[in-house]
Amino acid sequence: MKVCIIAEGCYPYVIGGVSSWIDNLIKLFPDIEFNLLTIIADRSISGKFKYEIPKNLTEIDEVYLQDVESIKRTCKNKIHLSKRELEALKSLIIGEKVDWVRVFSIFNRKNISVNNLLMSKEFLDITKEYYTLKYVNITFSDFLWTLRSIYLPLFFALKTSPKKADIYHCVSTGYAGIIGCKALSIYPDAKLLISEHGIYTREREEEIIKAKWVQNIYKTIWIDQFRKMSKGAYYFADLVTSLFEDARSLQLELGCPLSKAIITPNGIDTNLFKDIPIKDPNDPYINLGAIVRVTPIKDIKTMINAFYFAHKKMAKLKLWIMGPLDEDSEYVEECYELIRKLKAENIIFTGKINTQDYIGKMDIMLLTSISEGQPLTILEGFAAKKPSIATNVGNCYGLIYGENDPFGAAGIVVPVMNISEITNAILKLASNPKLIKQMGENGYNRLMYKYRNVYMEENYRRIYRTLGNFSHTDYTKKEFVS
Repeated sequence: MKVCIIAEGCYPYVIGGVSSWIDNLIKLFPDIEFNLLTIIADRSISGKFKYEIPKNLTEIDEVYLQDVESIKRTCKNKIHLSKRELEALKSLIIGEKVDWVRVFSIFNRKNISVNNLLMSKEFLDITKEYYTLKYVNITFSDFLWTLRSIYLPLFFALKTSPKKADIYHCVSTGYAGIIGCKALSIYPDAKLLISEHGIYTREREEEIIKAKWVQNIYKTIWIDQFRKMSKGAYYFADLVTSLFEDARSLQLELGCPLSKAIITPNGIDTNLFKDIPIKDPNDPYINLGAIVRVTPIKDIKTMINAFYFAHKKMAKLKLWIMGPLDEDSEYVEECYELIRKLKAENIIFTGKINTQDYIGKMDIMLLTSISEGQPLTILEGFAAKKPSIATNVGNCYGLIYGENDPFGAAGIVVPVMNISEITNAILKLASNPKLIKQMGENGYNRLMYKYRNVYMEENYRRIYRTLGNFSHTDYTKKEFVS
């Protein structure tokens, strides 16, 4: 069996989160050959891997969504689309229902280039029709170039032809999901598995709504495109997994058929945490550990503010922010500047770490993210018997308070960006060592009950075997995603 992992914006360039999950998954199945098709913005980070590549990951191919070099090499051949192909392209841009089958056939043609299609009369005519329908109050030239910029990355994804595999395992919908769908148009006997950690459509919607680089009038176009892509991925997939029930409910709401949606919780290798270094009994501090990438989505500024106010009331607190500092250097500098302005003390940035070297020395784990799926850092804390204070995002509530188990609270869940609530939670735990110990035990028991690596391995071995034993639906006989 050969499994092609299709990932967007993560493995093997970014440490933690989904990247760690992919690395773990590949290592769980040394008997399976994997190859990786990984989607990044451009060639500037090509080959800059942050992970040691497992031996059974035999090939890595990169897809660039902003491939300027490719556009420069484009030939000047004119585009010729049939009437049906033109209608399919129009359905992608304007329609509510997309004829994905014919869209894939357009991009499977060798004489189609991304640049020539975006600059073609056909694309211009569709843009004019779209403009006339909804956007006549804005400048047409701005609308045309904006539409080209919106569809440039999707067209690069559609132009991608993955190498042959038995199963295409997409670790999101979006561009990764669409490439997986297109693979089925080339290899009709293959199977498609979608595994979502966060719900891609909702995450992109939140980003677009907040984005300053997208003018308000164009935000709906971006959001509609991501919804179409996710709906298409759900339609063509043989199975769609999520990490917890609320995420599955969102998938169903966004168009995933009930018969395809299953839950596969995260799992970690508890053996890695058996003999880890522990806190020195003479350490006078109460150590709060945040194993995170220092990026805006982790909301490190709220963490710093909350810790600052807690530290003013309890001087023996110390905050350890442990994770890569190279993903968003501007945000890292903003965090440093905030610390300088507050004149905050006892805050340490370690940079990239080996989790097992530090986590046993912590007393409490801290997570202030704006968005999460099912955070591995909480589970790693549980493996070391450390309670967590975490914002109410993703599955944090279920991990900390449990889902139909008898173990009790393993920390405190707090509202997003609520400095005072986070401060109060820190002080509540830090002032009660017995509560820290009891909640740490509760988390460990919950982890052993439901979130061990062995359970994740069983789930995915069953899924891979299942997909290897049934025939794929012939979607080429269908015209539209309903």
